[in-house]
Amino acid sequence: MIEAQTSVPGGPDPSGTDTTLVVVTGVSGGGRSTVARALENVGYYVVDNLPQALMLDMAELAMKAGGAARRTAMVLDVRSRAFSTDLAGAIRELKERGFAPRVVFVDADDEVLIRRFESVRRSHPLQGEGRLADGIAVERGLLEGARDQADVFVDTSHLNVNQLRRRIEELFGAEDARRLRVTVVSFGFKYGVPPDADFVCDARFLPNPYWVPELREHTGQVEAVSSYVLGQAGAEDFVATYADLLNATTAGFEREGKRYLTAAVGCTGGKHRSVAIAEELAARLRQTGLAANAQHRDLGRE
Repeated sequence: MIEAQTSVPGGPDPSGTDTTLVVVTGVSGGGRSTVARALENVGYYVVDNLPQALMLDMAELAMKAGGAARRTAMVLDVRSRAFSTDLAGAIRELKERGFAPRVVFVDADDEVLIRRFESVRRSHPLQGEGRLADGIAVERGLLEGARDQADVFVDTSHLNVNQLRRRIEELFGAEDARRLRVTVVSFGFKYGVPPDADFVCDARFLPNPYWVPELREHTGQVEAVSSYVLGQAGAEDFVATYADLLNATTAGFEREGKRYLTAAVGCTGGKHRSVAIAEELAARLRQTGLAANAQHRDLGRE
């Protein structure tokens, strides 16, 4: 269950800039780490395990820094040695200083939390010499005031990791920030296959413009070279098939939480055929609605 008491994300900060602050807290085992990763996915600068005493300082730094810190999430954990019993008071102080933090509280049924701790064979950080249930009860007492101040309450009892991630991204992410981004990388096999490639295809079955004197010194970004490569027998089918393959997998990758996909296209030196194919493939993918761009790893290395 997810309940949102106010709109998400928040409004401008005290200086009138568009800095957005999110405070993430909740019970151990409830899913704070998953929430933090989801916020990173949609562009938040995440500070994990932040002591409460530093919340106001962090908020002011984010306000002044802008840029990457324009959207900042602070994750608070009772396991922090600097944790105090007045998280609710720290949140109120932020509001009194003119900030408008949005508080995300993650929770789950006691039985679910116990199963989660037992499955990873960990004790609760606050159980001491007692039982898991004792630690959970102590933590709930410490967090009671913060729970009451939550703008977004997330019950993760019946959510898996991917479902929780998607919920948070839907609440806090701009549409384009949640989209899978595809990078089509051209490369030369003689320099090695890109280690971060999710897909690799080989364009060396096409005639090499290197052996055409008037094309040799140009790259696949030049119209004459591109037309030569794409006009060869099999080139159109190759690009269309590869585009269809990528389009067939993107929805599944998005469901699994992948936000960046790298498709590598190789030729001998990474100057002619792979460059032309990469540019064309990226353009085809953009036509289908994907966020795609072409990069050329080995241009200039010859």
